[in-house]
Amino acid sequence: MENVITFNDLPQVVAELRDEVIGMRQMLACLQKGNTVRKENTHRPMSVEDAAEYLKIPLRTLYMKLGNGTIPATKPGKRYVLYQDELDKWLECNRKNPVPLTVEEENAAVLASNRRKPANRNW
Repeated sequence: MENVITFNDLPQVVAELRDEVIGMRQMLACLQKGNTVRKENTHRPMSVEDAAEYLKIPLRTLYMKLGNGTIPATKPGKRYVLYQDELDKWLECNRKNPVPLTVEEENAAVLASNRRKPANRNW
């Protein structure tokens, strides 16, 4: 019975626990410092030339899509103003190939699409 703690052992056990808690706090502080990655602000205005370069499409095609209203932009005066985050959302929404599903999402889709087959009736 080595795990029995007596009243005289309590100060030593409490000191050991305190040291362990201090070590855990230091590890947690180090982990939190490492996880403080700043997210880049992508809501910045772009000119039409910058947007064409960012989207890797010709300038005339971009103007055509802006005129049709298929690309999100604002036109406060004579010039168009586009925002990078809005262009990213537009690109994601207009994908030809959908984003691949995770295994859980695929299973849920299969379970939702499979209906119970009607019972066989011999007439």
